[in-house]
Amino acid sequence: MKARVTVTLKTGVLDPQGKAIEGALRSLGIDGVDSVRQGKVFDIELGTVDKAGAEAALKNACEKLLANTVVENYRVEIL
Repeated sequence: MKARVTVTLKTGVLDPQGKAIEGALRSLGIDGVDSVRQGKVFDIELGTVDKAGAEAALKNACEKLLANTVVENYRVEIL
């Protein structure tokens, strides 16, 4: 089973890396970009067919390691 975990900064948390990317895009002449927020994507392969168990295990992994839940949100998708 394959899964994707997407981790993003919570609304209101400053994103200096996103701002740097935004500025770099402008300096490259790429127009129309109003703002950039960066995040992380984890593509994970699991050795199970239990969808509910996989989601629970991945949420546990996010809470303990993959996301800093003080400043980040996460989303788990089973693909």
